[in-house]
Amino acid sequence: MIEERGISHFRSKEVPHNLSTAFRRSGLSPMAKRLFLVLPAALLLVGTARGQYISADTYTRYELLAPDSHQFKIYYEVTQTRPGARFYFNPIREGSEASDESVIDPATSKPLKFEVVTGAQAKTDEPGENFSPTGKYIKIYLAHPVPAAGEYRLIIIKTYRDDKSYYQDGDLIVFKRSLTIPRNSVVLPAGFEVVSSSVSAQVVPETDGRLKLGFVNPGSGGPLEVLIKARRLSRPSAKGGS
Repeated sequence: MIEERGISHFRSKEVPHNLSTAFRRSGLSPMAKRLFLVLPAALLLVGTARGQYISADTYTRYELLAPDSHQFKIYYEVTQTRPGARFYFNPIREGSEASDESVIDPATSKPLKFEVVTGAQAKTDEPGENFSPTGKYIKIYLAHPVPAAGEYRLIIIKTYRDDKSYYQDGDLIVFKRSLTIPRNSVVLPAGFEVVSSSVSAQVVPETDGRLKLGFVNPGSGGPLEVLIKARRLSRPSAKGGS
């Protein structure tokens, strides 16, 4: 997967030492030269003010399983950035039945310990966070605390069963879900083609032939209402001779 880099990765050492010489030979107007010097500094300040957290690096992949199962497998990539944090809490959406959970540390490819807790239990570990008391959360034990000015990347894998989000409508399958993650993809079951999508998406084939719809949430943390419809590919009829 291609990781996105933010403004905070900019380094002043990337500016050549002979910049003044280059300016004299460039023929740029005085205003253009001032903008060239001021803009990178402003961008660097923005990156510093926002810290290392880049919201666009959060990514979710939904793999739709057999239509009559109402199940879809989720791969959720997220970063814990709070210095000193020893846990990460991933909410289990109300109305969805979770199963087959696992958590991977991508830096080591090793599994991480986790357990399912209530919001009230999570509050005892993270009193400053806003947990729903009756909600359920996957409590993930990090292999080490998040260092100052550092981060901890996670891959959370789980299967949801939700007949209100994934169901059949005649000869169509429907995936209908409100998503808040910045980057998402939905992979159709094998042998299905896209009929419609409520969001602009890039449709690309997987190596196994399944179709994947990739899209982004252009909002600032608000939900993106996703409605995708697909149907089974019709098999070409056999041509017989007479």
